[in-house]
Amino acid sequence: MASLPEWELWACANECLNQHGEDAPIHAAMRADELLEEGDYDGALAWQLIVRRVHLLMSRVGASLH
Repeated sequence: MASLPEWELWACANECLNQHGEDAPIHAAMRADELLEEGDYDGALAWQLIVRRVHLLMSRVGASLH
């Protein structure tokens, strides 16, 4: 499991979404891939978890707009 606490994963996802908008999932997934290639498995896992949270945040925003 990732070493980041749950609140920090959500904070990172929110910040990623604020910085990258609709491209946030792509940016986060690319970061996970970079860390995986470097052998940083904990970091890659954390970014994979952030990707999931970015998608959840985006779906909540989309739902509230309809």
